Amino acid sequence: MDRPDHQKPVFSDRVVVNGTVTTVSLLHDGTLWCLDGGQRCLHLEKEVLGFVTVGSDIKIKSLVDNWSGCSPRNRGKLVRKDVVFQSLSEESQRLWCQNLSVFLDSFGRPKRLFIFLNPFGGKKAATKIFLHHVKPLLDDAEIQITLQETKHHLHAKEVARTLDISKYDGIVCVSGDGILVEVVNGLLERQDWDTAIKIPLGVIPAGTGNGMAKSLLDSVGDPCTAANAVLSIIRGHKRSLDVATIRQGETRFFSVLMLAWGLVADIDIESEKYRWMGSARIDFYALNRILHLRQYTGCISFVPAPGFEAFGEPTSYTGKFTGKDNNQGQSEADYIKLRKSCYRGPDINLENLNWRALNGPFVSVWLHNVPWGSQGALAAPDAKLSDGCLDLILVKNCPKLALLSLMSELSSGSHVKSPYVTYLKVKALILEPGSRVTKPDKEGIIDVDGEVLASGKGTHKFDKTTLMAYDQLQITMDQGLATIFAPA
Repeated sequence: MDRPDHQKPVFSDRVVVNGTVTTVSLLHDGTLWCLDGGQRCLHLEKEVLGFVTVGSDIKIKSLVDNWSGCSPRNRGKLVRKDVVFQSLSEESQRLWCQNLSVFLDSFGRPKRLFIFLNPFGGKKAATKIFLHHVKPLLDDAEIQITLQETKHHLHAKEVARTLDISKYDGIVCVSGDGILVEVVNGLLERQDWDTAIKIPLGVIPAGTGNGMAKSLLDSVGDPCTAANAVLSIIRGHKRSLDVATIRQGETRFFSVLMLAWGLVADIDIESEKYRWMGSARIDFYALNRILHLRQYTGCISFVPAPGFEAFGEPTSYTGKFTGKDNNQGQSEADYIKLRKSCYRGPDINLENLNWRALNGPFVSVWLHNVPWGSQGALAAPDAKLSDGCLDLILVKNCPKLALLSLMSELSSGSHVKSPYVTYLKVKALILEPGSRVTKPDKEGIIDVDGEVLASGKGTHKFDKTTLMAYDQLQITMDQGLATIFAPA
């Protein structure tokens, strides 16, 4: 690779590399060039984590792609690599350190991170992942960390609700998707929620599903690994993230991933009793549920995104409450005070929107904010993280063999091409869940971001206390409300 002739070096000097005196140049685009017989380069923004001095040596800490061109399997596999050169004078070393520092500081990388680690999630590998793959890279990048292990369900939410966010440049979750969702809900329950929710959030895959990490990394073709996730956080690039408000009366839950009712929710939640099988429990129980297929009565009302107005039948707003909080009898000042006490959801008038309806029975209802439901399920291939829409995937009448084939196509996203699948984008939605068609005395499970939000009569979680009742839910979107670390 030849150095671009039009780029004059910011700084260039003779140094010792592997015992040989050669020229190393730092270019305006942040490329570090080494002329040691064969020309080599290292890009500060993309590959360099940090640097240290040891005597007269300058050791540059980097994370580089291990792909040599002969083994495609290694493409995207990142490895730590130290690049060392020796300055020929103290002044040379001072100038190198000064120029490298100026470049790295100009990237706007985080300096201080608060890290949640869930030692109980997935295969309980988060601690090992943190010690072997996360902390060494953050140390190389000289990022100060404050580590908090979660002790119980909703612990991360409790901490996020009171955390002094002014001390940190971001919050990172070494876990599956559940801790990220807890953090979002905790931040939105603060009085300063409008400031708190803008702190960049990061997720490092260490759980069962890892849908958010997979969606972020896959968007640029990177493998869903801890190293790739850490690098995207270190580099400090950010993007907006939609947040869905799920409301039932005055109770709210904030979602950033997905909602499932029917087949997918039943598989996700009921298969927990086979957790001893590891990841095989999902495939095993999916086959069980397809062979003993359930259908559910119910209705879905939705506001279609542009281009999807032909789906469903026209209807009026059927919600039991409006998009705004009921402020009858309150002064405008009291209403504003209520809105500022914590996040209440997007302030929109739902009654005047173009509503459509689809009636059951349904086999499966899946509502997605991100493309990947898990590392192996590309549930909503057209989903975008900040388009203000939710992707709705519906399955109604579907023969068992066709359903089995459809489920096997989840890994590629081609299931949405099936004639038995309805796939559309919506701006708001009302879910009215019903009972099983063949067993009216039994109802279903509503699964949001991997947790049971509501469970009806006769379900696996019916005896557990849930945040909401198995009744009408209203879902609205706030476009780009949150901020997340993402690959460039």
